[in-house]
Amino acid sequence: MTSLDSANGPSVTTTLPPAERTRAPKVASHVHGESGLDGPDLPAPTTEIVAPHAVDFLADTLRAAPTPITLIPTGPLTNIALLLAQHPDITDKIERIVLMGGAIAEGNITPAAEFNIWVDPEAAARVFASDVDTTMVGLDVTHRALFTSARAERLRAAGRVGKVVAELLDFYGVFHREVYGFDGSPIHDAVAVAYVIDPTLLETRHLNVQVDCASELCRGRTVVDLWRRTGLEPNAHVAVGIDSERFLDLLHERLARLG
Repeated sequence: MTSLDSANGPSVTTTLPPAERTRAPKVASHVHGESGLDGPDLPAPTTEIVAPHAVDFLADTLRAAPTPITLIPTGPLTNIALLLAQHPDITDKIERIVLMGGAIAEGNITPAAEFNIWVDPEAAARVFASDVDTTMVGLDVTHRALFTSARAERLRAAGRVGKVVAELLDFYGVFHREVYGFDGSPIHDAVAVAYVIDPTLLETRHLNVQVDCASELCRGRTVVDLWRRTGLEPNAHVAVGIDSERFLDLLHERLARLG
């Protein structure tokens, strides 16, 4: 069994997943390569890993901040769930959580589940069940904003950073071309960051989101009550639309500026 619980939130307990899911990789090397950044010829990292655990670092940073902080998790929600469970007093220092993950009726690691939620659905359930203001930026929305090959070529000419990002997109684009037939790639995580910079980029709706932690076929699915069938109170702001061109222009402008 696996569980997460605290005095400040519900316990989430499920049986272990099927053996085939246990053996499945928890990194998307088929999308991003073995390094996670395949494409450009990057130098070996020289920065040492910091000593504190990520959860302790988050807790210390939040407590020391003069004003509440917005968290933008762009991977599995394990550390965020642990933060909420181990430090229940910290929630008033979190302004909101804007996460990239999930989807409305779409998956990319299974037919039903998006990768970030699928990796640790119990953690995601814990986050959505918390009292923290949460926004979900899902796969169905990020797939509508493709950084096309034409945009990548423009970026390639915009300096050293632009060239590196374009080379990342060369590798990343192969997956999306072969699997989806896209001319270009969605830059999923950047949509969540851009929304915090400019909230007018996304259209959101206040809806109830539950995470399937038990089903063999749909484990990791974010079940979004789009038409309010369950009668459950909304617990998340869910992205349902994006101004794709303005988002892509913002992303290009910020990356080119680094060059």
